[in-house]
Amino acid sequence: MFIQTETTPNPATLKFLPGEPVLPQGTADFPSADQAAASPLARRIFDVAGVSGVFLGSDFVTVTKTDAAVWDHLKPSILGAIMEHYQSGAPVIEDGGAAPSGHASHDGPDAEIVIQIKELLDTRVRPAVAQDGGDITFHGFDRGVVYLHMQGACAGCPSSTLTLKMGIENLLRHYIPEVTEVRPVA
Repeated sequence: MFIQTETTPNPATLKFLPGEPVLPQGTADFPSADQAAASPLARRIFDVAGVSGVFLGSDFVTVTKTDAAVWDHLKPSILGAIMEHYQSGAPVIEDGGAAPSGHASHDGPDAEIVIQIKELLDTRVRPAVAQDGGDITFHGFDRGVVYLHMQGACAGCPSSTLTLKMGIENLLRHYIPEVTEVRPVA
C-alpha cells in the first residue's frame, strides 16, 4: 500500500491519500479523540501523540496536529496507523456509528433559498475545499445570513476567513440576492 501525502493551506493539517476509498458517502469530522469512538481508523490515528483532529473524506484522511508537534516526527506514525487499519480489514466507521456529516436540514419560509444555497455549496464549494482536505457544510439561514460549518483542514485555517468572505459569500450573493452575509459556526 502506497499512501500519498499533500500539504493543505492550513499548516496544522496534512492530507493523507491511501489510494483506497475512505468513506463511501459524506464526511466524518472528529475534532477530538473522545468523539472518535465510532471510527477504528480515527482511533488509531489519535493514538499517535500530537494528533488533535481527524477528518475523513471520500478518498482522503486529513489529520490536524497540536501546535507543539512537528510533522517530520508525526508523519511516519500516522502513515503506519493508516496502513495498519487497512491491513486489519476493520471498517472505517463501525455499524451504528455516527452518520457521515452533511448539510443541516431546514424547513420553513426560506426552503427554496436554502435548496439553492446547498446546491451551490455542493457543486462549486465543497469539491474545491475537498481538494485542500476539508469540507464546508450548511448549518442555517436566517434573515439573509448563511451559517456554514468548516471542517477538516478548513477549521482553524488562517485563510478560511478570506475563503468564507471573499469566495463563498461573493458566490452566494451573486447567485442568490437574498443572501447578504456568510458566517462560520463552531
